Amino acid sequence: MPVITGLHERPRDRVEVELDGVPWRLVPAEAVVRSGLSVGRALDREAARTLSRELRRTEALGVAVRALRYRDLSRHRLAERLSRRGMRAEAQEDALAALEQAGLVDDGRLASARAEGLAVRGYGDAAIRFKLQGEGLADELVAEALAGLEPEAVRAGKLLDRRGRGPASVRWLASRGFDAGTLEDLAGFADEA
Repeated sequence: MPVITGLHERPRDRVEVELDGVPWRLVPAEAVVRSGLSVGRALDREAARTLSRELRRTEALGVAVRALRYRDLSRHRLAERLSRRGMRAEAQEDALAALEQAGLVDDGRLASARAEGLAVRGYGDAAIRFKLQGEGLADELVAEALAGLEPEAVRAGKLLDRRGRGPASVRWLASRGFDAGTLEDLAGFADEA
């Protein structure tokens, strides 16, 4: 049975594992620590399985963190991305749980921020609901995010004041997901639009 004879630190948080005096693999330092590798320990089947599991977990975490580099993603979208990369379900779950615990993945925060951003860009409740559900966010989180917005009638009124209250503006608002009843109340002629 091979014995770990050296653990050598390398750049970019990597560790070179040496078995019986011969370089074996370059692995992330986190995987070495979490799997409990140490000099003098035999690399038996159990230790190899633990290292393999930690390598998968570390890889899944790296993929997820890189995906979050540019914008927030829902837990559902991250899980899809990890699945497409061929990550095992156990590694996915571990990575997502770690990111949630660190506060990097928060579906409630994402729903609120995305709803607010869409409302500012002139979308109505129906369009916002559709886009948030498309992100894989739970219905309860979508409802909470919509409840936190300024009422749809107020937002539509402001947009009509800015764009004018003509039929073209009403059609534009209808295409942006505003409720027809709300538009009719505000403009008085939504049926003609």
